[in-house]
Amino acid sequence: MNRLLSLTDITLTYPDGAGRLTALDGVGLDVPAGTITAVVGPSGSGKSSLLAVAATLVTPERGRVVLDGVDTAGLSRAEKAELRRRRLGIVFQQPNLLPSLTALEQLELMAHVDGRRRRGGQARQVRERARELLAAVGLSGETGRRPHQLSGGQRQRVGIARALMNGPAVLLVDEPTSALDHERGAAVLDLLAGLTRERGTATVLVTHDRARLGVADRVAEMADGRLTDGAAPLPAG
Repeated sequence: MNRLLSLTDITLTYPDGAGRLTALDGVGLDVPAGTITAVVGPSGSGKSSLLAVAATLVTPERGRVVLDGVDTAGLSRAEKAELRRRRLGIVFQQPNLLPSLTALEQLELMAHVDGRRRRGGQARQVRERARELLAAVGLSGETGRRPHQLSGGQRQRVGIARALMNGPAVLLVDEPTSALDHERGAAVLDLLAGLTRERGTATVLVTHDRARLGVADRVAEMADGRLTDGAAPLPAG
């Protein structure tokens, strides 16, 4: 199976007074295309550090990160930024939408950042893709609304669509339901599961919502910087 994200023997420490605090301790994780791996664990267990390393935002002391076939070891900061733009989508705990832009414009901006000019036929293609993605997350009727005109669940859906705008191979999702009620949270997780399988992304979902882990293909538990054995598949049913 094609593994679009592979972490091998990842170790990461931070300064802690006169010593070092171990955030990740020999972590390994493989995420195949079209699947969701859910990562659960208490606060301070290393989940955020895991996402930061997977996103190439933090370089570990030891270990190997391979993202869509690219070994990130030795890449410059500029090369890592290019890799993130082209092959990685990130859904943050808070969607952090720009208040002055409509839902449609939030997505179009991603294409502009990626270097695609918003003019002529190319601009039309960008707009069509943005509309398609907003429709895919159930917001076809809200394209002209700004963040203050959207509910919390709708803003999170815009964030998901925005993360998919540049066709990423890997999707990293950080606590997408933390600010949502149970019903809206369930809808967002179901949406992520459907989009992952439809678009063939390798998705890592960090969540505290253990009641909804059924959307995941695999579940891994973080504790004291260690990940349980290779994200074992969930039992049937």
